[in-house]
Amino acid sequence: MPVRPRRAAAALAATASIALFASACTGSANNAASDDPKAETTITFWHGWSDPAEVKAITDNIARFEKAHPNIKVKVVGGINDDKLGQALRAGGSKGPDVVSSFTTANVGKFCASGALADLKPFIEKSKLDLDKTFPKVLQEYTQFEGKRCSLPLLSDAYGLFYNKDAFKAAGLDPNAPPKTWSEFGKVAKALTKTKGDSYERLGFMPNYLGYETVVSHYMSQWDHTYFDKDGKSNIGKDPAFAEMMTYQKSLVDSLGGFAKLDKYRTTFGDEWGAKHPFQTGQVAMQLDGEWRLKFAKAANVGFEIGVAPLPVADDEIAEYGKGYLSGTIMGIAPQSKKQNAAWELVKFMTTDTDAVVGFANDIGNVPSTLEALKSPNLKFDPLFKTFLDIAKHPESTTSDGAVNGSAYQDTLQKFAQQYEKGQVPDLKKGLADTAAQIDRDIAAAK
Repeated sequence: MPVRPRRAAAALAATASIALFASACTGSANNAASDDPKAETTITFWHGWSDPAEVKAITDNIARFEKAHPNIKVKVVGGINDDKLGQALRAGGSKGPDVVSSFTTANVGKFCASGALADLKPFIEKSKLDLDKTFPKVLQEYTQFEGKRCSLPLLSDAYGLFYNKDAFKAAGLDPNAPPKTWSEFGKVAKALTKTKGDSYERLGFMPNYLGYETVVSHYMSQWDHTYFDKDGKSNIGKDPAFAEMMTYQKSLVDSLGGFAKLDKYRTTFGDEWGAKHPFQTGQVAMQLDGEWRLKFAKAANVGFEIGVAPLPVADDEIAEYGKGYLSGTIMGIAPQSKKQNAAWELVKFMTTDTDAVVGFANDIGNVPSTLEALKSPNLKFDPLFKTFLDIAKHPESTTSDGAVNGSAYQDTLQKFAQQYEKGQVPDLKKGLADTAAQIDRDIAAAK
């Protein structure tokens, strides 16, 4: 089974390992990029993919690069999580990577602020790469922090709603009219739910924060919100969107049977990346997920017709329906690498060459990360995939804000939200204010 660090829980857990970076790396592109990129050389590329089909996609993409750059050979090391990555970047040396990739976009703030990844500005300027003409705005935002760009996007993920059309029909619902607002969604989720004793025969939707992909950041993308104010202070206690989302999510939990009953059912689910995923088995009728679920569901030979749509939006934001949460894989250069110019050639090729991006997107089932690739006639996808391309291009789609301590603020907010959905927080407003204060203290300590 593939180990996919892009899953939210792993991304949040990675925060601790990124702490290794704070005093780890002091190299920079300005004083380390002295190698000749046209010379015969071998560079090492570390990535996190481990599923055989995805590893093959990486191998094929590297083959494209080596054909275009016959003087540069690439040693590829897969299955690298952020913990191993952090240790290697801290240690440096000839056995470490020259080029790295990570699924944890929420940690870019930490990567850039700590010097864990080299500043790419000199390379970008030397190559005369116009970022605005190359990448969508949101992808540019999540690959830099406070003006320092230490990474570039390599494919992206768009989150939407998967639903079981057969279950819709059985419940008397129009399978071609998925809910567009959260009020509608709550009614549909309840209509799709079939109880069985003290459990479920089928659950309309698993709303719990420990459910697959149903984390705070993914919910919040469907409400207009601001994580931090203009002074960099946490805004979650002042922005009413956070209280609105959490109030809604808890009402959904309560209406579908309550936290304890839902959580007990959740423990019966198969692995998120295996054939027994609860959406694929029919245990849940609707699923918040990324575009990659199409390939997984197809491989699992599900016995029902799949529908896809954008996630619902807040009731007073219907004009923004079609937006969603965006994230993706990032690429960067190890600051202590002595082959940074050659490393840049690989980063530039994999992230900006249209044929390379399209080919990789086709092979791996992700959303292309460049503007040219998004409109390429060579892009091959299931007709349902177009929904995710549209979400990726939607002007109101968002991602999580960066922070100097990476995704730590998301971890803190997630823990609070879990307490609230269990009914352990008597005063939501006070709880959010206290959580904001904790986030501010953590960020101040990390500077």
